[in-house]
Amino acid sequence: MSKLILVRHGQSEWNAENRFTGWVDVPLSDKGREEAREGGERLAAQGIRVDRAFTSTLRRAIDTGRIVLDALGQHDLEQVQAWQLNERYYGALTGRDKAQTAEEFGEEQVHTWRRSFATPPPGGESLKDTTDRTLPYFEEVVLPAAEEVDCVLVSAHGNSLRAIVKDLDGLSDEEIPRVEIPTGVPLIYEIEDGEVVSKEILDS
Repeated sequence: MSKLILVRHGQSEWNAENRFTGWVDVPLSDKGREEAREGGERLAAQGIRVDRAFTSTLRRAIDTGRIVLDALGQHDLEQVQAWQLNERYYGALTGRDKAQTAEEFGEEQVHTWRRSFATPPPGGESLKDTTDRTLPYFEEVVLPAAEEVDCVLVSAHGNSLRAIVKDLDGLSDEEIPRVEIPTGVPLIYEIEDGEVVSKEILDS
């Protein structure tokens, strides 16, 4: 049996400003670095040791993974970077203030863009689109790694992790948009023969 740890990056500077971030390479805020450190310390308190680490190509996820590994005393462990784990691409909404966008297009329309499974924002990806690029990489690269070693860490984003959680938890298209993945809080899955045995949210 092996452990698969999913961590959503800590708060970014644009998260703090309530802006659509997507693929823009925005750094962590001070709060985000603290969230990542606390998540790493919770893992360290459980005696976790990571054998392989994966992250997106965006620095808020890379830095979160590094802070977590540093908390585990694993300063030299390489993180494999994959664009398939990047956040959902928000197209024309990228960089825009979420409240102002709701005022312009209407709260219902923006809610549909943000929370429906298959409706993308203009020029951007839906959650389904994100799932279609993230899941193959997860199933072809990350999950086999979790079967080869004792513990795998994935540091990524709210929507790319939703795609993975949808698969692991067996959630429907209607259920997954309502799932909230907190920043900096490790989700620990125990995996055996490619199947989930248990899940723990390490939030305290």
